[in-house]
Amino acid sequence: MPGKVTFTIIKPGAVERNLTGPILAKMNEAGFVIKALKYTKLKKEQACEFYQEHEGKPFYDYLTDFMSRGPIVVVILEKENAVADFRKLIGSTDPAEAEEGTIRKLYAQDKRENAVHGSDSDASAIRESDFFFSRVERF
Repeated sequence: MPGKVTFTIIKPGAVERNLTGPILAKMNEAGFVIKALKYTKLKKEQACEFYQEHEGKPFYDYLTDFMSRGPIVVVILEKENAVADFRKLIGSTDPAEAEEGTIRKLYAQDKRENAVHGSDSDASAIRESDFFFSRVERF
């Protein structure tokens, strides 16, 4: 049975362009409930740890540099079928291929700076949430 929570990051490029409010509004309009939210900044080492599954891939160095470049907003969201529904809401990694109305189609600059991260599985949602939030910070 699909889980009820997912995890997202509003990436530095979107935060820098003052898109946090509109992106959060799209999530809310789609029926997601914010269970935890934090404005923070990753150090390079933390970005490397968070994205360790991609180490050795051609985009890894750019990704970890980009994700540690400026502030981010991390969010735990709740909804039935959360991961799949959120993946649909954010759209394709490449905004040029994303469906109209998706977050990446609306707010991404390009494939590498695509506005938001979204968990790709229930297990990833838990692991990624645990990376940023303590038990006390969730409700």
